[in-house]
Amino acid sequence: MSIDLLQTNPPLSPEEAKLYSPLTLAFLGDSVYEVMVRETLLREANRPARQLHEQAVAHVRAAFQAHAAEHILPLLTEEEADILRRGRNASGISVPKHATPADYRKATGFECLFGYLYLCGRSERLRTLFTVIWQETVQNQADSE
Repeated sequence: MSIDLLQTNPPLSPEEAKLYSPLTLAFLGDSVYEVMVRETLLREANRPARQLHEQAVAHVRAAFQAHAAEHILPLLTEEEADILRRGRNASGISVPKHATPADYRKATGFECLFGYLYLCGRSERLRTLFTVIWQETVQNQADSE
């Protein structure tokens, strides 16, 4: 996964990144996570674009991200857990019809963390957390077959 190739500016310090609102970090983190999902799906197999899209949507929906947030929570540093909490507790979140308020808040926290790590240039940490999430997905699929 080459997420660090996308950065066009030097990384921010944690203090600088924390100046952004949680919803702004989530705005960026949503796209960072989606690129990671899309690249992973593409590299797994050469499939039709429609199939790739359907699989990507399954991984970026609020319910999936909420579950992923819970799954990685024990692995997070105190700083990372604080960022995730900031995103989860942010005010001004409008929940779409297809998600529960609880799932959408957890997903926003998850995206906030990914945006924060990306801005800080912590590509290796992003890859580590993503790999944990992806491996659980693969394991769950194997268990359900």
